[in-house]
Amino acid sequence: MQRRPPADNAIDDTVFRDAIGDVRPLPAPPEPPARSRPPPRARFRRADERQVLEESLALGPGEWLVETGDELLFRRANVPARVLEKLRRGEYAVEDEIDLHGLTAVLAREALREFLGESLSRRLHCVRVVHGKGLRSGPRGPVLKHAVNVWLRRVDPVLAFASAPARDGGTGAVYVLLAGG
Repeated sequence: MQRRPPADNAIDDTVFRDAIGDVRPLPAPPEPPARSRPPPRARFRRADERQVLEESLALGPGEWLVETGDELLFRRANVPARVLEKLRRGEYAVEDEIDLHGLTAVLAREALREFLGESLSRRLHCVRVVHGKGLRSGPRGPVLKHAVNVWLRRVDPVLAFASAPARDGGTGAVYVLLAGG
């Protein structure tokens, strides 16, 4: 390959510039937008919440054990004793009830959870939970009565509960006073 003399290069440059005319450099391309990261997703949130709920509702050994005829009484520290006494006498109007007879503890827990959630969304003040007296529970004692006693204590919107008077189930049912009713 043969090189051109430098004079020819200068002529070529002049001819090229004349041919293309006035030229401006292109503006620099804009910076690509910063790729925003998608918001973090808690992949195991539902499983974690379910596990916490199950742990909170699990009946530990010897936890608030009651006998078949025992009366259930509970009130939060901020609830006056007279409110519990009125509840115990049945002086609050029962706005809804659930009967857990014949259910396993697992099914009863789920049914009670749904019932309380619905009662709170309907802004009910007083409900009745029929758990039975546990007369056919055998040597373990009243399974659902034990469980309801524990479960209700762990639900923050439950202000108080007391076994119902004999006319409404006696020691086989509880009146439950709910917050926000």
